[in-house]
Parts: sequence; C-alpha cells; structure tokens
Amino acid sequence: MKDIVIIGTGGLACEIKYLIDAINRHEPEWNILGYIENWSKQIGDEVVDGYKVIGTTDDFNKIENEIFAVIAVGFPDRIKEIVDLLHNPNAKYPNLIHPSVCMDGRDTVTIGMGNIICFASGISCRVTIGDFNFFNSRFTIGHDAQVGSCNVFNPNTQISGSVTIGNENFFGMNSAVIQGKKVGNNNKIGAYSFVIRNVKDHESLFGIPAIKQ
Repeated sequence: MKDIVIIGTGGLACEIKYLIDAINRHEPEWNILGYIENWSKQIGDEVVDGYKVIGTTDDFNKIENEIFAVIAVGFPDRIKEIVDLLHNPNAKYPNLIHPSVCMDGRDTVTIGMGNIICFASGISCRVTIGDFNFFNSRFTIGHDAQVGSCNVFNPNTQISGSVTIGNENFFGMNSAVIQGKKVGNNNKIGAYSFVIRNVKDHESLFGIPAIKQ
C-alpha cells in the first residue's frame, strides 16, 4: 500500500476519499494519511470518516520520503493555485481512475499526472490528456481529442471526437462540444450548454447553441 494525502477539504475532497475506497476494493493500492489544507480548516480537524487535516502545503513540501498526493478541488483557478504551491521533489501525483471507467482504446490513450476520472466515464481512442484535470461522473470524450491541464469537467460533460481543449477551463454539468472544435484557455462553459464553434480565451458561454455572455 502506498501512502497518499488528499489536498483540499471541501465536498469534492470527501468524495475523493470514497473514490480511493472504490479503487482499493478493486485492487488494494492506497493508504490515506489524511488531508492537506491551507484555507478553512486547522490541523487536527476531522474531514470525513475519521480522516483529519495533517498539515499545510508548506508541511507537505517538507516531507522527505516518497509521498503521493491528489488535488481535490473543483475549480480550475484553485487547482492551478495549488499546483504552484507544491514543490516537494519527493512527491508523485498519480492518476486516480474509478474501476468503472471504460477506456477501450487504452493502449492509444496518453494521460499525464494528477488526473481524477470518476465513475461511469468513457474515454475513446487516440486521446491525449495533460495534468491535474478533474473529470466528474459520466464524462465522455471521443477519438483523437486533446485536453490540456487544470480543466474541470462536471457530470455528464460530453466532448466529441477531434476536439482540442486548452488549460484551466470549466465545463458545467451536461455541457457538450461538437466534433473538431477548439476551446482555448480560462473559459467557462455553462451547464446544459452546447458548443458549436471555436472558443478563444477568457470567454463565458451559455445556451443551446452556446453564445458569449
């Protein structure tokens, strides 16, 4: 069993504890040490099921032995903020993938580090994924798609084939992007929005079809 800490203490961080439980039921792998928190809780505060805050990111950066960590927050800017705070050369950031995830073309899929892929999601073939993305439940992505880093995909997000997505984008639940389109960086796609055109940077879109707000 490998020691892992969860960075963050919100509702999503609680969910990640249960994701790790699901992975361990399938094949024992992770020993949760506790939570890392700089913001709303103090060391010793309980987060869920007896697991407590054990330190800050500064404490994490001082760990001298090998340590695994997962960033469990649901907003791209916060993910990037935390990534920038982590400087421990002994730390590793595994991809946590629920056992129910379907990845039929897994030999052709490239995934970076620190990604979270929740239950009942599907990844097609020849897909490239960067680092520290959060894919919530029932997410799907089509063939030949590319995803950058620090993106958040809420439940039921559907990404079609040959779509290119940059960094730090937020996709609301039940949003979708049609085939072949490009989404740049730091965009917000509203819930139930259907993207049918290329999206540049720093845009907010909503609706069917999704239009700039």
